[in-house]
Amino acid sequence: MLTSTALVLMMTIPGLALFYAGMVRKKNVLATMMQSFVLAALMSVIWCVVGYSLAFGNGSGATAPYVGDLSRFMLAGIAEHWAEPFTLGTGDGAIANTIPETVFIMFQMTFAIITPALITGAFADRMKFSAMLVFMTLWSILIYAPVCHWVWHPNGWIFALGALDFAGGTVVHINAGIAGLVCALVLGKRVGYGHDNMAPYNLGLAVIGASLLWVGWFGFNAGSAAAAGGRAGMAMLVTQLAAAAATLSWLFAEWMTKGKPSVLGAISGAVAGLVAITPAAGFVLPGSALILGIVAGIVCFWGATGLKHALGYDDSLDAFGVHGVGGIVGALLTGIFAYGPLSATTAAPEGVSGSTAQLLIQAYAVAATLVYSGIGSFILLKIVDVIVGLRVAEDEEREGLDVSLHGERIA
Repeated sequence: MLTSTALVLMMTIPGLALFYAGMVRKKNVLATMMQSFVLAALMSVIWCVVGYSLAFGNGSGATAPYVGDLSRFMLAGIAEHWAEPFTLGTGDGAIANTIPETVFIMFQMTFAIITPALITGAFADRMKFSAMLVFMTLWSILIYAPVCHWVWHPNGWIFALGALDFAGGTVVHINAGIAGLVCALVLGKRVGYGHDNMAPYNLGLAVIGASLLWVGWFGFNAGSAAAAGGRAGMAMLVTQLAAAAATLSWLFAEWMTKGKPSVLGAISGAVAGLVAITPAAGFVLPGSALILGIVAGIVCFWGATGLKHALGYDDSLDAFGVHGVGGIVGALLTGIFAYGPLSATTAAPEGVSGSTAQLLIQAYAVAATLVYSGIGSFILLKIVDVIVGLRVAEDEEREGLDVSLHGERIA
């Protein structure tokens, strides 16, 4: 679990930082990396102070299914049982963990770090640094923590519903993806979008970043088993297969429609497959993972190209096209491909097999996340716009955020 935790942190710094930085223009490389790096620090502090308590506190009364309480504010209580395995939740549905709570806190912290960092890809090149800090602080507390509680805490209402999300299809990817889409719509298009050259500065950086994401994802998915056992092994195996299948399906879809297979397409396909297998990783068999990856590569290729161009929004680095769409695909296909013996939970002790009923439960969880995160993100953006303003001035955007926001430039 310690190794998995380090791998997930590596997904954000340096993985996502390099992946996103390699896809923006040269004048915004440092600013893009800065967002991931600083969010790793900001989210760590927020998680300690209040995030963990709201996400994994037991809650009380009528609000218990929706959000935790403040009983774990500043990680209160950790001094009494820091070295012992702990129980999450109360009553018959409580989950007895075999790892110390310190490890669980840190592992879940890395998820709280990467989720807002994913959103930054949607508004790359144009949001104020101050606005990003305020928005992400509010978003992590008011959006991420409650959704995390819904899905992963035994008291959560989506958990009780029986929805399956092994490692973050709803909590991380759909949550971040829809928030990213709302950001792109509220901020508007980049200056020059559609006619200026906005080709990536350095795809080599992006390939290194995507490679680190791929390797780090084994911590993301296999680590979510919270034990070194058969489910962790299956999660690792299907993660590799889905990523490989999606890489190839995106590549061939692009080859057929555009005439050439691109490096950007290959790495985007890999990430799409990794996203889609995330909710399913501990619940599906290898053959299903291959199908899931193939579907995710094709659908996310359409989401990152056809859908974006048809609707005319500027999702700079395809946060919604890959993470939002891929998360939806993965969450829904989990309802079809779930293999009973793998999917046993406290909510379903005998396991859940793919069925129409399970697909509907999955769709309900997806819809709830889309609505709550989408509307909530819109409201938060409007509040932040009033407080500090959301977007840099046009001349600052043309000069580049590296210089205009941070007074530095890459060599």
